[in-house]
Amino acid sequence: MGTVPRTNRSPGLLAGRPLHETITKFGYPDTLVRSYEHWVVLLRPQQATLGALILACTESVEAFSDVSAAAMSELGPVISNIESTLFARFDYQKINYLMLMMVDPHVHFHVLPRYAGPTDFSGVTFLDPGWPGPPQIGSATEIDADGFERLRQELIAIWPK
Repeated sequence: MGTVPRTNRSPGLLAGRPLHETITKFGYPDTLVRSYEHWVVLLRPQQATLGALILACTESVEAFSDVSAAAMSELGPVISNIESTLFARFDYQKINYLMLMMVDPHVHFHVLPRYAGPTDFSGVTFLDPGWPGPPQIGSATEIDADGFERLRQELIAIWPK
């Protein structure tokens, strides 16, 4: 996968805070779609459904109740950006937010657009095998590095500024 150019920030910092391992595990900076003051949106390396994302708090907290008031107030606009972007590009039928934090302890969501039928991107057909029930987060459609980067760049290009 390609890399996201870094500006004048230290490689170990994000929004002025040290990176926590949950963000780096999901491929930051190579998976970065958009960063906010308190949140990052990453393209999920395993595409359980087309356009699957990780929404991670940049604060080093492991309980949702420990997220700062400032981060909580920013969450609504971030979710609005996620939903408008994914809907505009993929016309999903539903969207699921899973906050599991069993293996990766810091506050984050798996964001899964849901589809009633197959969806295509870059010559690859994506299925949603759990539809209409719970998502099957363990299943993923393989996409090569070039296709992944095209997907990431398309989302970046249409993301609200």
